[in-house]
Amino acid sequence: MDQIVVQGLDSKHVAKKKKKKKHEQGQGQEHEKHPAGSLPEGPLVEILSRVPYKSLCRFKCVSRPWLALCSDPDIRKRSPQTMAGFFLRNYGIGPCFINISGRGQPLVDPSLSFLRESFTLLIPEQCCGGLILCKYWKSDHFEEDEHSLVVCNPATKKWAELPPNPIRPQDEVDEYLCFDPAVPSRFVVFTHTWDLGEVTIYSSDTGRWTTVESGWIGETPIGLPVFLNGTVHLMTTDISIATVDTEGKVWRQIDIPGNMRDSSDYPSIGQSQGRLYAWGIDDNINICQLSVWALEDYGGAKWALKDTVNISELFGRDCYKYVEPIAIHPDCDLIFLADRRGKAISYDMDSKKVHVIGTYETFLGAVPYVPCFAEWPSDI
Repeated sequence: MDQIVVQGLDSKHVAKKKKKKKHEQGQGQEHEKHPAGSLPEGPLVEILSRVPYKSLCRFKCVSRPWLALCSDPDIRKRSPQTMAGFFLRNYGIGPCFINISGRGQPLVDPSLSFLRESFTLLIPEQCCGGLILCKYWKSDHFEEDEHSLVVCNPATKKWAELPPNPIRPQDEVDEYLCFDPAVPSRFVVFTHTWDLGEVTIYSSDTGRWTTVESGWIGETPIGLPVFLNGTVHLMTTDISIATVDTEGKVWRQIDIPGNMRDSSDYPSIGQSQGRLYAWGIDDNINICQLSVWALEDYGGAKWALKDTVNISELFGRDCYKYVEPIAIHPDCDLIFLADRRGKAISYDMDSKKVHVIGTYETFLGAVPYVPCFAEWPSDI
């Protein structure tokens, strides 16, 4: 009798354990369906959209649902990407990097040593979305030999060599890289000659170049390009902004604020917080000043004045007509400027604080860099 009772208790105990195990398995499956347990997907998406991009990539390793969630283009597009510093276009010494944080080691290899075994001479020309477009030569005689192009990701040390460009002129060729980290499966490279007779477009989707007729009639692009909303933006010699989509089909022009035509030099453009910015030095008044504008209405080309500041407040009285814009920070209202007589500074348009970050010679040919931690070739 006692044995029967004991067996009955054991059976109940086993059944209870099976029920508990099944419940735990169900909870595990529920956690697998919802990466953060009971946290609704809406708030979770909002939280992840504010996580630094590097951390977001690490979260992909948690589980398959986390991988799918953190790979969502909308989340990746909104994820903050911190500017790490500047690559320098130094033809004499090759790639060099300025770490603007001033603390610890830079996030990337400053010398791009992972490319050194394949290319003798390498010059970074432009950064876009975390990728770098570089010119390279097979020998040390870059003045004599024709250059080729390579696109690399310093954060992941992956790279792709582009096939020969159909344009092989004797005169200068301008080259522009277009890459959006929110759509990391594709990059595009534009090239054109200074006479703008034709434009060639390389797409990583097809792995080849195509040639299209230029729509920039009478407009000579100058300065570094800005890639925003799937469109290339370039300042031109007639003081306007020329644009073209990555297919080479939609060409247009954006007027800039009238007083910026009085700048001592060509105005500069950049992108910050998802908007196009333009800034220049106005020296046609008694007090030389920097004006910064933001494009509020893209379709209507309506600009809003963001800030004005006297140059003497930034550099002192002796800098008149000797200030050169470097870049704008992509995540905050921070402008980088250089005094051709000496120092380079950062100017916070919100707090009005100025910090000396180096010398003009140090930042000569500086290209702003924001890392991208997407893996190549699976994501790029």
